[in-house]
Amino acid sequence: MNVRTRFAPSPTGDDIHIGNLSTVLKTWAFAKKNNGQFVLRIEDTDQERLVEGSEQKIEDALKRFSLNYDEGPDVGGEFGPYRQSERLDIYKKYAEELITKGVAYYCFCSKERIEELRKQEEQKEVKTKHLHFCNQNNIEERLSKKESYVIRLKVPEHQDITFDDIVRGKITINTDQIDDQILLKSDGFPTYHLAVVIDDYLMKINYITRADEWISSTPKHILLYQAFGWELPVFCHLPLLRNTDKSKLSKRKNAVWASWYLEQGYLKEAILNYLALMGWTHPEQKEIFSMEEFIEKFDLKDVNPLGPIFDIQKLEWMNGEYIRALSDQELTKRLEEYLIDHPSKDHIAKLVPLVKERIKKLSDFIPLTNFISQSPEYDLNDFNKVKVDDKKEILEKISLTLENIEKPWKKENFENTFQNLAKDLNMGNREMFQLIRLAVSGQLVTPPLFECIKIIGEDEVLNRVKEITKKYPNIPDSKG
Repeated sequence: MNVRTRFAPSPTGDDIHIGNLSTVLKTWAFAKKNNGQFVLRIEDTDQERLVEGSEQKIEDALKRFSLNYDEGPDVGGEFGPYRQSERLDIYKKYAEELITKGVAYYCFCSKERIEELRKQEEQKEVKTKHLHFCNQNNIEERLSKKESYVIRLKVPEHQDITFDDIVRGKITINTDQIDDQILLKSDGFPTYHLAVVIDDYLMKINYITRADEWISSTPKHILLYQAFGWELPVFCHLPLLRNTDKSKLSKRKNAVWASWYLEQGYLKEAILNYLALMGWTHPEQKEIFSMEEFIEKFDLKDVNPLGPIFDIQKLEWMNGEYIRALSDQELTKRLEEYLIDHPSKDHIAKLVPLVKERIKKLSDFIPLTNFISQSPEYDLNDFNKVKVDDKKEILEKISLTLENIEKPWKKENFENTFQNLAKDLNMGNREMFQLIRLAVSGQLVTPPLFECIKIIGEDEVLNRVKEITKKYPNIPDSKG
């Protein structure tokens, strides 16, 4: 059987939720493993919630993560159109077919009437089907008068619907837990439930992979498949990601948009690797592996139904591992692409060997190296952390020493000179080089000091030491 999978997002957010990206990755990998097709379909029938530009962001995000689709709105395909708002005639035709078959009905209830019925039903353990409340008199006459209506699914009562799920096994839901779902809205747009079934069938999607929050809706979809006489696809409901406190992953506790992680300097390879492990374990217990290896080893049946914990600290660790595994040339290229407007961009290649072991994200490069190409900002409290007195006097001696040291400065001579100065001033080497570091960079932590000094340039370093000595005549003392 030719495997056909799909990702069918609604363009109602910034781009792709990181949880959806986890589902997409597994859907895409399963298709690739089986030489199948991965389809992008845009479900834009909820017109009130559409966000302008969201569809483009979704497409761009998939491409940025190299999760390329075989068919979609912008690439076309045999089963288009791939945007639901362009398929309204198709849905209307099939909705009316359901009316003819007696498995759906016209509902003319007003919003006020529905709200009143909903309040009545809230206290009941078993919900009464909407059809029991719905005025079904004079249907043809009301249609001829173009009275506003929706089309609802006629859900049978007291019937168990059982289906097999790849991840969760056999699932049974009784129809008494299911309402008479609206299929076609009064504006002519379908609801998710009608459109998803029709589109999946017409587009020959035979593996339905989606989040487990859709399990309760699956019986509605099965009723529709049965009403149309269509063969059921294979269902696979993947677990939702959870926060470290085991609550559902939400933007209140975590960044949820996939693009945010790229913007923060996480590598796409690391993000995908980490998401691959959300609900799945490598058969050799590996934590780091390529996408090619993931495709080879992955199978939907091996996914654990328990909601995995999304731990951004673990992702950060993994990203650092990926960064250190890059060659200096490749890391330089990645940083140059990421740091388009960074002041130290011209020095990236020289700085990469100095920072590679210190950064976990590409964005970590920025605070570590800002001082290279621009005057540092000083915080007097940082000087207070250097445990010596008479800092201004010491800085003046450092400045004088820099003026007299042999040029070009060489590392061994530079270090010996200031170690001797520290000895003369009865202070530790650590405190001496901390003061120099602060004066040159405005920071207590930097890449290797002398290597940074050589990139900045001898004249600029001397100017910075003189400037801080003049600018802050009352540098605090805190010998301890």
